[in-house]
Amino acid sequence: MDDFRGDTGDEATDRWPGLPAELLLRNWRKLPPVLRGLGVVLREVEGSDATALMALLSRDEIAQVIAPPPESTLELQTRIDAARVERLEGRGICFSVVPERRAEPVGLFRVRELERGFGSAEWEFVLSPEQWGSGLFFAAAPAVVDFAFDVLGVHRLEARAAVHNGRGNGALRKIGAVQEGVLRRSLQQEHGWVDQALWTLIADDWRQRRRRGVH
Repeated sequence: MDDFRGDTGDEATDRWPGLPAELLLRNWRKLPPVLRGLGVVLREVEGSDATALMALLSRDEIAQVIAPPPESTLELQTRIDAARVERLEGRGICFSVVPERRAEPVGLFRVRELERGFGSAEWEFVLSPEQWGSGLFFAAAPAVVDFAFDVLGVHRLEARAAVHNGRGNGALRKIGAVQEGVLRRSLQQEHGWVDQALWTLIADDWRQRRRRGVH
């Protein structure tokens, strides 16, 4: 595998003993992958996560930088079900972010194809304000990017962040993303439309940085 550094984690290998980790990851449509970073586990979002995630997405600090959240836990549950269908159809995957020794998720990462076959894809993320500045993003994000490039076969990975989201834009810059421009009035929020910065990671660039030990 090309420089893939993610780990399926004990949960995945225990569920299907005897199967190599690489095979589990390659069969992500049928077998939900589990990724690991330092002190964090990323697993497919589940219905049991809905209550904790609803509380997170409804917080004022989060609402200021994302599209309007679901209006109810039931609506969020519907979106979680849709995310599972999206994985089964091979169009994307959504991970809950669960710190080690905790049961409830404190964030989400999502990767979805922008063109058929994942030539280009988009990733999104949100973390609890209590985790801002904790290093959790930089523990989790590289595993997600590795998965996108080395398992899904993504060539170009895009992210969008509201221009006033200084922390999100700073995190993308620090991980090595390049800002390619500003998408004018592209994100609808409660009080109107706002601009977003467009950030990209390219597979070859990412692997070169990995080999140099930058991430």
